Amino acid sequence: MPLRLDIKRKLVQRSDRVKGVELHPTEPWILANLYSGNVYIWNHATNSLVKSFEVTELPVRTAKWVARKQWIVCGSDDMFVRVYNYNTTELVKAFEAHSDYIRCVSVHPTQPYVLTSSDDMLIKLWDWDKAWTCVSVFEGHSHYVMQCSFNPKDTNTFASASLDRTVKVWSIGSPTPNFTLEGHEKGVNCVEYFAGGDRPYLISGADDKLVKIWDYQTKTCVQTLEGHAHNVSAVCFHPELPVIITGSEDGTLRIWHSTTYRLENTLNYGLERVWAIGVMKGSNAVSVGYDEGTVMFKIGREDPVASMDGSGKIIWSKHNDVQTVNVKSLPADFEIVDGERLPLAVKDLGSCDLYPQSLSHGPNGRFVTVCGDNEYIIYTALAWRNKSFGAALDFGWSNDSNEFAVRESPSKIKVYNQFKEKHAFRPHFSAEGLYGGVLLGLRSTDFICFYDWETSRVIRRIDVAVKDVWWSDSGDLVAIASDSSFYILRYDPEATAAAFAAGEVDEGEGVEDAFELLHEVGEQVRTGVWVGDCFIYNNADWRLNYCVGGEVTTIFHLDRPMYLLGYLAAQNRVYLIDKQFGVVSYTLLLSLIEYKTLVLRGEMDAAETLMATIPKDQYNSVAKFLEARGQVAEALKIATDPDYKFDLAVQLGELNIARQIVEHEDMAAGDEKWKQLGELAMSGGDIDLASACLAKSGDLSGQLLLCSAVSSPDALAALASSATEKGKNNVAFAALFLLGDVDACIDLLCTTNRVPEAAFMARTYAPSRVSEVVGLWKNDLARVNKKAAEALADPAEYKNLFPDFDDALRREVAARESASAPRQPASAFASMGASNVVAAETNLPNLVEDVAAMRVADDDDEEPVEAEEEVEFEDPPVEETDEPVFANLDPDATVQTRDTEPESEPMFEEPEPESLEEPAPEPTPTPEPEPEPTPEPEPVVETPVAEEPAAEGGEDDDWGLQ
Repeated sequence: MPLRLDIKRKLVQRSDRVKGVELHPTEPWILANLYSGNVYIWNHATNSLVKSFEVTELPVRTAKWVARKQWIVCGSDDMFVRVYNYNTTELVKAFEAHSDYIRCVSVHPTQPYVLTSSDDMLIKLWDWDKAWTCVSVFEGHSHYVMQCSFNPKDTNTFASASLDRTVKVWSIGSPTPNFTLEGHEKGVNCVEYFAGGDRPYLISGADDKLVKIWDYQTKTCVQTLEGHAHNVSAVCFHPELPVIITGSEDGTLRIWHSTTYRLENTLNYGLERVWAIGVMKGSNAVSVGYDEGTVMFKIGREDPVASMDGSGKIIWSKHNDVQTVNVKSLPADFEIVDGERLPLAVKDLGSCDLYPQSLSHGPNGRFVTVCGDNEYIIYTALAWRNKSFGAALDFGWSNDSNEFAVRESPSKIKVYNQFKEKHAFRPHFSAEGLYGGVLLGLRSTDFICFYDWETSRVIRRIDVAVKDVWWSDSGDLVAIASDSSFYILRYDPEATAAAFAAGEVDEGEGVEDAFELLHEVGEQVRTGVWVGDCFIYNNADWRLNYCVGGEVTTIFHLDRPMYLLGYLAAQNRVYLIDKQFGVVSYTLLLSLIEYKTLVLRGEMDAAETLMATIPKDQYNSVAKFLEARGQVAEALKIATDPDYKFDLAVQLGELNIARQIVEHEDMAAGDEKWKQLGELAMSGGDIDLASACLAKSGDLSGQLLLCSAVSSPDALAALASSATEKGKNNVAFAALFLLGDVDACIDLLCTTNRVPEAAFMARTYAPSRVSEVVGLWKNDLARVNKKAAEALADPAEYKNLFPDFDDALRREVAARESASAPRQPASAFASMGASNVVAAETNLPNLVEDVAAMRVADDDDEEPVEAEEEVEFEDPPVEETDEPVFANLDPDATVQTRDTEPESEPMFEEPEPESLEEPAPEPTPTPEPEPEPTPEPEPVVETPVAEEPAAEGGEDDDWGLQ
């Protein structure tokens, strides 16, 4: 039967003629040397060029990786060997190695040796540890030496191919050949050793269009492969698969079975002649160099062929050799670490008569089925004896170990019981795959049909493109994987039986109620296994997850491709295997899985009882599962992580519980939690809790908002003090200003080197302190500009420049008395009637009213002082004070009271340039005979003068908005 190997093309890149290709052992790179003199490095994972560089203008016929030195060694037609660092493309070494074209470079697998062969009929051995000196020269060929290759089983020997029609085998320590293999009728172009198994073979290809397999121990030709229509230019044994790959100038690649030597496949990518083939141990990839570019494809599957039974015994196949390990054989005192490779003793179990492509234990573990080469063989698991065999494309066990089915062809299915054929049937479609389990599954390209094992009736057709199927041990649940997601379905045998009894079955579609879709998860599953109602799997991103009730939990992020073997409940561990057959395990508690299963079933009492058996380090995982199920209160009771508990308490609106969590448990970013809690308390109207939280978090801006809202002078005073200590001067100023403490505001401005602002504030709210602050301003400004400092006017010296200054002083006294009146807390307004609220508002200090009371008229002809003195400012009637205070709150409007002129401006507009420049013409017509020179008014309003000290002082203080 032919060997079934899927071939998937991974990279196609066109270029000039490619004379050699090689795969990097660790990186996803292909090295290609070109006839044009360039070297390319392709990334076959991204299908892109990593880097390229020119070696010479002549052809580069050979190039090899030296991964342990991060080198590329090249040989070209200019007779030079060049060594490059492939990370930097820096030339490490260049030397003339031969007197003619260099055909081949071969790197020793362990020693610092490089072999070169040339058209000068010589082979030379170079030692890079000895400054690339030539340590040996091998003579014996009578024509061009086309290729040489080290023996992987004996690295002290190598073989060479020459156009003298011979293959010679050499030892490193001898300049003459050990022996010569003759048989080709024309020149030999290529030679390679067989690296796998115990067969002492090498392969050669020649211009006689033939490929020969030689036994280098008996020195005889074992087999001749015929089929190419032109010179054979490249040959190799694949290191991982039982195939031989040959390439020819006829443009084809031929794949032969390495045991039967039959032709399995022929590939032609239409890129003209084949010149080189590259393979690598541990990979199924094959790279090919053509006249017109580079191609890489993968043959077969790379995941390991392995299976584990319920007792922990693992069986795998390496090529045709079968080996076994037992995870329970570890010493009792050995501590298993999650993700670490287990030191298991490997035992050879035997060999397989076919090349295994799948291997699976029967339900009871007594038998193992190997399927491949379109055949199946059933062996006994202990002694590895052949129990049964036959033709099969696919094989599947039933839940009964005595029953199984095979797919002989896309149109014929056979069912066996007790190793005897029970019956056969033909599905009504072309079956592309077969799956065992509670029901027999046959898939097509875009759907799957489940059949009854007894009668082969259609149970249900499900329209989904299936990649794999896994049944739970109970037979109630099944996971179906597609290319992009997987589905969890529940099988109902009672409904199925009832439908058949009633005759309500569509022969093509089956029973409609046979399956119920429970969950759909948008992840690509690579391998999976059921544990009870929990589905464990690894996805395309190589994360090990488990799914219970549609909720996915990640167990571990895998650092390399791994494949699930099974789960041992006694050890609470799930086992995986990698491509190198290394077995690792991860902890997954069975009690945790059972708890989640009980929750899904709604059996909360039983789940709570089982909770005592779950370790506390898993409580957060349980809590997150409960939260996802909407049981947040139960999750809060179980959770142990303080941050997570806090989030759950906030989610439930239990702010007091959240406060206790923050207070009594060590939490990361505690200030942020206090701030968050404070904002939630404020939005919920819990003022006491909000105040405590904002104080704990140090949120001064939030405290300012809260203190001003509750109208608490004590709290504002404490906040001002705290903000000053912390350097939050903007908050401190706002708090002092709300308290009406103008002196403290001015002092704060002066202390923080904001003297010009203090002067303007004093002019507006505390005229009695203008001289004091102006003096400070002059002293501060004199350090920068003495002339500008002398230009500042002091009302004590130049009262004529400050109209109605005396009136402003009198009104300041009234404003200070009003500011010192007791304030009502905000809570007092809730118990008042409407009229009492108005009265209380009237008696409270009012900033707008204070400003209006301190207003000075600008017009000298009218006498506003006498008109306004009739009104008692400290205790104004409600109907008289409401109008001037609130009637014109627009900043561009004029504040008016009774009969005063509308042009009179309040003092808080004093800093505006227009109002400051108006007194400029007044000193000229004034007839006062004062001897002092009339000061120039212009410097008083010079804005640059006021800006310089402000920029110099206080730049480190916090006056920005929070």
